[in-house]
Amino acid sequence: MNRIPKERDRLLRRAARFGGLAGTVGAIACLTAPGAIPGDELPTVALLSLALVASVLALTNTGALYWTLPAVGLGLAIIVVTGLSSPRLSDATSTAIVLQASIGIASVVLMLLTSRRGRILAGGYALATLVVVSLVATRGDHTVAIIALSVAGWGANAVLAVWIDQGSRRAMSRIDEIGRAHRAERFASELEAQQRQDARLLHDTVLATLSLLAHSGVGVSPESLRHQASDDARLLRQLRLGGTAGTRNTDGLFTPEPEMDSVLGQTLESVKQRFGRMGLAVRWHGSGQVLLPRETLDAFLGALGECLENVRRHAGVSEADVTITDDDIMVRAMVTDAGVGFNIDDVDGARLGYAESVVGRLRSVNGRARLFSSPGAGTTVVLEVPKS
Repeated sequence: MNRIPKERDRLLRRAARFGGLAGTVGAIACLTAPGAIPGDELPTVALLSLALVASVLALTNTGALYWTLPAVGLGLAIIVVTGLSSPRLSDATSTAIVLQASIGIASVVLMLLTSRRGRILAGGYALATLVVVSLVATRGDHTVAIIALSVAGWGANAVLAVWIDQGSRRAMSRIDEIGRAHRAERFASELEAQQRQDARLLHDTVLATLSLLAHSGVGVSPESLRHQASDDARLLRQLRLGGTAGTRNTDGLFTPEPEMDSVLGQTLESVKQRFGRMGLAVRWHGSGQVLLPRETLDAFLGALGECLENVRRHAGVSEADVTITDDDIMVRAMVTDAGVGFNIDDVDGARLGYAESVVGRLRSVNGRARLFSSPGAGTTVVLEVPKS
């Protein structure tokens, strides 16, 4: 946003520099025509023009408005010397006065109309120019034309300055609107992501515990049920107080984790112990010494835990195998059971368990899940997450 006013001011300075130099050079070119002004006046006009060029360059290079005073003053001095150098204004002299007044001096207004102080200065300079040009123009045959063209030059420069200024303001306003819309969209996306994460978390913990209680805790010891219910109560209390749930620690409690890499093997054992208490024996194969970013590790373990929970609840077996492999890019876990299996086409795509707790989790970290099963042949789920 700060670059737009800077670019606007840079554009106005360049336009003012071009106008000031072009008007002055054009006026000098007209005055060098034979008979335009007496020869002894040319050195004076040349010195004034050089001083004017220096003032215009200083003004447009620094942007300091106090340089407008010598720029306008020298331009008016050139008009006065030119107009009074001969009894009558020639066509070449009249053209030089118009160029100096309508372009050389008027270009200063380009840098003045973007501020209140500048607009006051522009009004004063315009009035002074009109007075001087009106007095000088009476010495020739084109008084009305000289005054009209001078006023038109000032008006054109003022219109250009206002157009550029208003265009930059509209651009800033639209960029600000886009920024607000982007922030609102990002907030909504983050809120939706948090809600989906909380839904996955509740599905994997509280709803799983309630399902156990609904089935009278078949296959699970009362002590394990109490331990699980206590963990879930702490999780619900944390969410109700506005906390953000992270990864379940070795005690089974979900807590925020710092953004750092963690070794996979440090948390696989806690998953094994958890499902061991729940009556599912998990056999681990492969290496767990894989370093993963915390967010990726959370998603990987959450999806793995949901797969094992599905085995415990639906496969009709008390054992499962988990094989961990990795290469230079990906880490994979293959969860296999020899249970009843099912027809994949019969699974409701709207079910929260697999769609969100497995596929959704992995997709959030650029991972994926593949499911293989058939009735009577058990189930295999392959989980993949990137290492970085």
